[in-house]
Amino acid sequence: MSFSLKSQLIKIFKARHVLGFCDKLLPFAGSIALISLLIGTLWGIFYAPADYQQGDIFRIMYVHVPASWWALGIYMFAATFSVLGLISRIPICFLIAKAFAPIGAGFTVISLITGAIWGKPTWGTWWVWDARLTSMLILLFLYIGYLNLSFKSYNERTLNFASIVLVIGSLNIPIIKWSVDWWYTLHQPASLMRFAKPAIHSSMLWPLLIMALGFGAYALTFGCLNLKFLIQQRQQQRDTIE
Repeated sequence: MSFSLKSQLIKIFKARHVLGFCDKLLPFAGSIALISLLIGTLWGIFYAPADYQQGDIFRIMYVHVPASWWALGIYMFAATFSVLGLISRIPICFLIAKAFAPIGAGFTVISLITGAIWGKPTWGTWWVWDARLTSMLILLFLYIGYLNLSFKSYNERTLNFASIVLVIGSLNIPIIKWSVDWWYTLHQPASLMRFAKPAIHSSMLWPLLIMALGFGAYALTFGCLNLKFLIQQRQQQRDTIE
């Protein structure tokens, strides 16, 4: 990394700048999360039509799908900042990854639990060891491994190792995404993320997108709160040592 680029990143990721950005962002992100989740939930439960094959059980999609999307998205977000931290050696980059990873892990748990609830009446079983479900379970283990390492110590070597584990684990993301296309699986193929017209009616699509917005805003809200806590904790530890 060039000296000029690193100096610019250091200016951007100064603790006071990041804390100020979080303070400005939190009211908006929190409001969007609350409004979107409320509207999306009410729309999905009371106004969206029942699926012609699955009936009302399909409504769990409004939790399962956004949780799955953001479980993957947050992992890649954390992995990106881990790479940036490993290259630039800017501590805030590691803290950003560390702040958002617990939220991604929580979304992964929600995805697996709601998937099992949805799968029982649909497939006749709570769990199958197919490619999509197994790779999502591996994602949870990767999150747990990273969190166990990163929260164990503020030691630079430990954080570096945790970040490397997180980055290597990102190879699992494309496996999750395209597993239903690469292998035989009970899990249905993508209904939205494809080149053709989405295979979901707009009356079901809109509440799903609103819920996805709400989940994303929720992640941003609590990620910023976690980041503020981690920065302040690190500053207190440095003051104590000095």
